[in-house]
Amino acid sequence: MRVLISDSSPDPIYQQIVRQIKGQIISGELPEGAPLPSIRKLAHELQISVITTKRAYEELDKEGLIDTVGGKGTFVASENQEFLREKRMKQVEGKLAEALLDARTLGLDYEDLTEMVRLLWEEEG
Repeated sequence: MRVLISDSSPDPIYQQIVRQIKGQIISGELPEGAPLPSIRKLAHELQISVITTKRAYEELDKEGLIDTVGGKGTFVASENQEFLREKRMKQVEGKLAEALLDARTLGLDYEDLTEMVRLLWEEEG
């Protein structure tokens, strides 16, 4: 797991941590059941307050993305597959909306666009 903190970001540090860990879970980079560093270890690695990392983990726990097991540690939640699928679908929809906007700007029609998608699908698949 990698987390980078930016001093120039307008977001609070705990939100930066939440956003990055959430992104890694949604992308599958952190698979279900994967262990996360302890709150103290993450705070030490990032050179931030334990309170800040605790708040980030609490947010992730509230969203059902992680589970903390007393005496064992914190892990990526495994009960969340439908939620993660929905999040991934939302990401794809966002990228498609951006592509549609670009296509319209270029003057492509529906047939051109669907042909592009079909060709790309076949190349990847």
